[in-house]
Amino acid sequence: MKAKKLFPAVLSLGLLIGGGLAGCSSSDDKTSGEGGKDGDKVTVDIFQFKVEFKDQFEDIAKAYEEANEGVDINITTVGGGEDYGAALKSKFASGNEPTIYNVGGPQDVADWEDKLADLSDTDAAKAALSGTLEGVTKDDKVLGLPYNQEGYGFIYNKAIFEKAGIDPKSITSYSALEEAVKTLDSKKKDLGLTSVFALPAKETWVTGLHLSNVFLAPEFDQNVINAFESKEVTFEHGDAFKKVLDLQNKYSDQPTVSLDYAKQVEELFSTGKAAIIQQGNWVSGSIAGIDEELANSGVGILPIPVEGYKEDSIPVGVPMYWAVNSNKDEKEVAAAKEFLDWLYTSEEGKTAVIEDFKFIPAYEGYDASKISDPLAKEIYEYSSAGKTLAWTFMGYPTGWGQEKLGINIQKYVSGEMTWDELVEESTKAWAEARK
Repeated sequence: MKAKKLFPAVLSLGLLIGGGLAGCSSSDDKTSGEGGKDGDKVTVDIFQFKVEFKDQFEDIAKAYEEANEGVDINITTVGGGEDYGAALKSKFASGNEPTIYNVGGPQDVADWEDKLADLSDTDAAKAALSGTLEGVTKDDKVLGLPYNQEGYGFIYNKAIFEKAGIDPKSITSYSALEEAVKTLDSKKKDLGLTSVFALPAKETWVTGLHLSNVFLAPEFDQNVINAFESKEVTFEHGDAFKKVLDLQNKYSDQPTVSLDYAKQVEELFSTGKAAIIQQGNWVSGSIAGIDEELANSGVGILPIPVEGYKEDSIPVGVPMYWAVNSNKDEKEVAAAKEFLDWLYTSEEGKTAVIEDFKFIPAYEGYDASKISDPLAKEIYEYSSAGKTLAWTFMGYPTGWGQEKLGINIQKYVSGEMTWDELVEESTKAWAEARK
């Protein structure tokens, strides 16, 4: 694994600014597809995790099939409340291996290395923004292609904040966040809230991966490779972690341990019953499904403050990578590469990526001014200002974030485990996984 520093999100997104970008090659003129050259069809099975763009992804795949008669694309989406990693292992164990699947970074690359095709020769790999391939490059081979860039933090309802007399721009520290939360709680009845927060502790990816990353990334110098190579985790900023978790849990709809993504985003936040949720720009589609006006103009994003370190920043990174199964025959591998190239470098694909998927692109050749999603725009602004934290949870030991730390957080918020016990148990599990 290349032991280089994880890319600064500000650099990656900054490359999107202005008209100085070199245009990417387009594959719009391809009509037969790799699988149609000898008259035989090639089937590309895709097993992917992102439920938020499932319908849009299926639509663009159909468009590709229509333009490439030699290729059939089958898409299976497993995500949301389901464990994609476990589902992927079961998929491979069944013998029905997908052609294209997802890996999350250096730990996944190590786990799946013998099933990863070299994608170095793809147009998409050549167009990927500087640094976005670091976590999936080994021995000078690119083993994954980035989905996009995403950011997360505390998403808030602008109208509720305005009615409560809270200026979101003033919330750049933990103390300011705590004060705002207490103000909202004191006015719950007038604001129509059932709770200030909606903490989905049932979703261990929200707590054990995303929330923990904010507080663990600093001890790995914001570097996913450092996290991957580290034999220990020390919870250097554990006190700050505990404060933010406690704040969410105390002022959340209860019981948090049974609160899932759907209830958090759709039932509580999108209906105005909760004012703040910890999520990222990927929730825009879910919110729009309930209240399109809220999604289009009524939401903003606040930092998750690491008291004593960075209190005004949000994590920005690549959420997942596309991998191609090296076990497949040469024709199927080639068809998979061609589809991914078309998705990210053709004009039709790029339009879908930025307008339909509402992604923040991780590739050159995109017009950043076309980013329409308000949350994505705010994340872009944070990145441009350098107010970002890296995504290092992709370097956690396999299963540690969700199956160990996430479960321990459930025990903690349920009163079954003290914070000191959580730290002790989670630290021990990390060390054992690294032996």
